[in-house]
Amino acid sequence: MKQLTTFTSKELLESVRTGKMLILSILFLLFGIMNPAIAKLTPWLMEILSENLTETGFSIISVEVNALTSWTQFYKNIPIAFIIFLLIFSNTLTGEYQKGTLINIITKGMNRWKIIVSKAITIIAFWTIGYWLMFGITYGYNAYFWDNNIISHIFFSAFCSYLIGIWLISLLLLMSTIFRSNPFVLLAVGGVFLVIYFIGLFPKIGTYMPIQLLNSMDLLLHIEKISEYSYAIILTLIFSILNIAVSIICFNKKNI
Repeated sequence: MKQLTTFTSKELLESVRTGKMLILSILFLLFGIMNPAIAKLTPWLMEILSENLTETGFSIISVEVNALTSWTQFYKNIPIAFIIFLLIFSNTLTGEYQKGTLINIITKGMNRWKIIVSKAITIIAFWTIGYWLMFGITYGYNAYFWDNNIISHIFFSAFCSYLIGIWLISLLLLMSTIFRSNPFVLLAVGGVFLVIYFIGLFPKIGTYMPIQLLNSMDLLLHIEKISEYSYAIILTLIFSILNIAVSIICFNKKNI
């Protein structure tokens, strides 16, 4: 346990030293502020656009914004947050391979599974803090400017999107134990995501796939029920645990 704690602390300090923590803090803060800001500015932007179009004979009806407008922007920004987050941590193992730093650690008696687990703990910790910081900022601004009570299942819907991030992190770790370069790791993660996405297009299968959780914004609009996400949540958690377990197996057999 001491090895695991020490290596996890080293990973956290490394993230601070390399600027990852700073970049992620700025990223999630900006996204958290942008969601209500864009919603608040929409009527003003539409008014300017309307004035310009009036000269050409076109007209734009007035736009009413509320908390739902901001939450819609929140869910539009989540895929961008996924991509940037994965890009930042895509070198979590490949960088170690290239520098040869893992050889010294392993030869000194560090169990390989502890390396994977500490990497998982570190990345998931950053995702958890960053994601809920973004959510909290958006929630706070929405409560100040509008009324969050007009929206249903805010926290559950956000939790579904959060779980997608956990699944992607586990997938990133798995691909990092298989491939040695960032581009291949990212392509593999993207490839698996696309496969799961297309499988999820089939209604009878889609409700069980992690991709179903991307539709959680529909809960805000009363289009779907919470019960329709139960299987997807359970399977996403199972897939995430399996990915990390297979990562440990692959890493144990990897020639570093």
